[in-house]
Amino acid sequence: MVEEKKKDPVLAVVPKYARGSSHAALEGVNKLKDRKLKGTIKRREKQFKEAAYKAASAEILLTEEAGFLEPEGVEKTYQLTQRSLRKDVDMSTAHKMFSLDLKFGPYSIDYTRNGRHLLIGGKKGHVAAFDWQAGNLACELQLKETVRDVTWLHNETMFAVAQKKYVYIYDKTGMEIHCLRNHIEVTKLDFLPYHFLLTSIGNTGYLKYQDTSTGKLVVEHRTKLGKCDVMTQNPSNAIMHLGHGNGTVTLWSPNMSTPLVKMQCHRGPVTAMAIGHSGTYMATAGLDGQLKLWDLRSYKPVQEYFTPSPASSLSVSQRGLLAVGFGPHVTIWKDPFKTKQVSPYMSHLQAGSAVSDVQFVPFEDVLGFGHRSGISSIIVPGSGEPNFDALEANPFQTKKQRQEMEVHALLEKIQPEMITLDVGMVGKQDKAPVQVLNKEKKEQWAAANPEEAHELKFRARGKNSSSRRHLRKKAKNVIDQKKVDLLERIENDKKERAKRRAGNPDEPVTALDRFTGKKRKL
Repeated sequence: MVEEKKKDPVLAVVPKYARGSSHAALEGVNKLKDRKLKGTIKRREKQFKEAAYKAASAEILLTEEAGFLEPEGVEKTYQLTQRSLRKDVDMSTAHKMFSLDLKFGPYSIDYTRNGRHLLIGGKKGHVAAFDWQAGNLACELQLKETVRDVTWLHNETMFAVAQKKYVYIYDKTGMEIHCLRNHIEVTKLDFLPYHFLLTSIGNTGYLKYQDTSTGKLVVEHRTKLGKCDVMTQNPSNAIMHLGHGNGTVTLWSPNMSTPLVKMQCHRGPVTAMAIGHSGTYMATAGLDGQLKLWDLRSYKPVQEYFTPSPASSLSVSQRGLLAVGFGPHVTIWKDPFKTKQVSPYMSHLQAGSAVSDVQFVPFEDVLGFGHRSGISSIIVPGSGEPNFDALEANPFQTKKQRQEMEVHALLEKIQPEMITLDVGMVGKQDKAPVQVLNKEKKEQWAAANPEEAHELKFRARGKNSSSRRHLRKKAKNVIDQKKVDLLERIENDKKERAKRRAGNPDEPVTALDRFTGKKRKL
């Protein structure tokens, strides 16, 4: 039986789906005194092992594979244009290559999680939402004021628009649902789908979290670094990354009022930022003309590149391709986080129009980008994930499936308190000594109850009586008859109290005096 398990080819794929090392998770469990807790932890790890094995076994059912451009001889893939690619692809793929000439740019864009719907927002007030694959327009608005950013919420039924002063929520028909007056002069929006949190940052320098399921403002953090217009989320742990004007990148969670990590990434303002779907790599670009790739496990740079002009937007695909938009150019880099690349994988020129926002389409080999003259969509072979999980994000979902998924997402909503930098922290055993744990609990309670946490001051009796206050008001160097009489009365009172405590020394001492409570001098 043991030999069969060793020969099982599935075991080689299991680490791809495993949640870390099971030995590290079970370390110290046998020393626990609580038998119920010990059994619960062991059963949970056993379930994780079985789930990883089943997921690895089901890989044989994933028939689709990612395909890249393969050059022949001295050919270079970045020399291929979209016009030449259109001749060699099928009609459905060629239909995904289009360009819309619009006069209200520059445009920012956003795709839904299943890649089916597209939302565009022009700086001069033009907003539109549509099914870009079927060509069905959902709504189109002319707001007649500045639009700085747009983002979808949990699905294609609602979206948020950062307008001149406030953030507005619209439904798929274009009707205004809500106005978020707490979000003022917002420059960047993002949405955390598993937590139902809309995040915003703007000219005021406040990072704000709004719960879209309850409508309440969860928390707002003052960054103390001025205006900010670069923000992205880490898909693996929901940590928000902000790029600032002094070249730093800060990492934030709703549970702390100070940044979790502060990185000095550039010598000038940060202009663009993107994070891979695994959450381990980050790409940043700055006005110093540098493009840097970072390992978020060690917070150290992996690779460094120079761009001909400062990059305005970055995006990382599901398969690890990096798109860089600078000036009228868009370049795509293959495996940039693994090795130093000499030349790009693909390149595209949008003549006469500066690129403002680039974004890969989930589950499609397509890159969409907004520019000054409208929006465009180009083919990038190998960028999308070929196999999708229909329970997670289904590009072909029906109306009934969308409704059921919305209900399930609300029931399984993760609370903001669960957002941590270390995704494996939840469920771990705290091995700190009892004294340290008690001290941490006291500090947490004191932080949550500042009014009740102050120490009580024990004051001796008689220090603030009415007679003492009367004496303090009088000058010490002035002889007053009333003062003299008052001092004599206080002195006499002291002697009387001392006599009562001591009792009468002339009375005989008996054995029963121990029960009277009187102390007599012998």
